[in-house]
Amino acid sequence: MSLTIDGAPHVMRLTLGALASLEAELDEPSLLALVERFESTRFSSRDVLALIAAGLAGGGSGLTLADLAEAEIEGGPMAAARAGAELLARAFVLPTS
Repeated sequence: MSLTIDGAPHVMRLTLGALASLEAELDEPSLLALVERFESTRFSSRDVLALIAAGLAGGGSGLTLADLAEAEIEGGPMAAARAGAELLARAFVLPTS
């Protein structure tokens, strides 16, 4: 999936490495705890920022968490939160073929 940041589309993908980095960044002990954090809606804007940054890293973007914190995301914070939710959901969907 893609998110437009500072006017340019960026591919996002949650690889296993990106998920491991996200667990560490958010101080969650497991993948299940990470998913539960977002499903229970007890996440913060910092969490969404970390999730988007992990997705960008997994997608090969050179944007850092610091870059992302200063960037303009098309659609604003709500679009970023929706993109993060979709990104996380896609990471756990079984391939169809």
